[in-house]
Amino acid sequence: MQTDLLELHGGRDNLSKTAKKLPRAASNTVFPAASLAAVFRPWEQARGILLCVSGGPDSVALMLLAAEWVRGCAMPPPLYVATVDHGLRNESRGEAEKVASWAAALGLPHAILNWEGTKPESRLQERAREARYSLLAQYAGRVGACHIMTAHHADDQAETILFRLLRGSGISGLAGMQSSSERNSIILARPLLKFTKAELLAVCESKAHPFVCDPTNHDLTFARTRLRHLNGFFAEKGLDRKALIRLGRRAARADAALTQRTLAVTAALEARRELGVFRADISSLAGEPEEIILRFLADELKLINGGKPIRLDRLESLAHGVHRSLRSGVPLRATLGGAVLRLYSGGSFVIRREALRRRATENLPVRGGAGCDLKC
Repeated sequence: MQTDLLELHGGRDNLSKTAKKLPRAASNTVFPAASLAAVFRPWEQARGILLCVSGGPDSVALMLLAAEWVRGCAMPPPLYVATVDHGLRNESRGEAEKVASWAAALGLPHAILNWEGTKPESRLQERAREARYSLLAQYAGRVGACHIMTAHHADDQAETILFRLLRGSGISGLAGMQSSSERNSIILARPLLKFTKAELLAVCESKAHPFVCDPTNHDLTFARTRLRHLNGFFAEKGLDRKALIRLGRRAARADAALTQRTLAVTAALEARRELGVFRADISSLAGEPEEIILRFLADELKLINGGKPIRLDRLESLAHGVHRSLRSGVPLRATLGGAVLRLYSGGSFVIRREALRRRATENLPVRGGAGCDLKC
């Protein structure tokens, strides 16, 4: 009976090879109604929630828990389910269709979103992730959902922090994933960050619900998979899940304090913002640490260039140059992230979208000497 429940539809064909037999996870893991309400409470006023369900145990647990949660709500938000078929494996379409049948059994509307076109040969996981979020955001807009909910859990959080640590991330990166964050005007919700993968497996086990095992999770050509295989080594050195999540909490605390200070400093500026242009006297920033200047610059550049990512090392170089120029009174001109930045000797500061440069009247010689030309 248990084996039949774990079969993917279509009999014992290639699809059934991706079915995963439920392990004996800790069966004392339960989500009573009160706990379930607490897990999802931050999103109970959402206009609509789109669940991202791949068919793996984590996302299936999310779907099961979310469905149980809305059944207990007096005025639940509308729930929708979507599965992105990246088209990278022969089995992916059948797996997506199976998720559709599971969602239907729960009374939830489901859509399969296809990643069309030629697939990239490099940075495949990164680009597939970008495509996934783009497709989900588009579909969320069509159904009127303001939130996309994913099944990221504590093991994912620890892995993310370790991955960023090894890549030399800053404080914000080491804080890990937030339970809610904004991406292209859509809120990404991660209600399960405090729960382990074993606990989510236990949810599937308690309901005898099948799920899919994606073989790419064991493909050593991907950096994340190789890192996962080193978990034992890092744990022996003291970097186990608990230690990494503790590091993330401490980084998040420091990040929040720095963010608060940056917002206060920026609010105190008499700034003028127009389409593609920022102007302000920033001489008051001369006494601030470089980290505050870096965050101020990052925030304003995002507004100018529409949120285009900027490499941290280039932001650091720019912040150092601005800090040095503010203290010395030497003018500075720089380009970064599709914008031209000018700091005049008196502290007057202008950021202009690069496309607007030719139409600007700002192309007068910089007062106070030749100054510094910084290319970040």
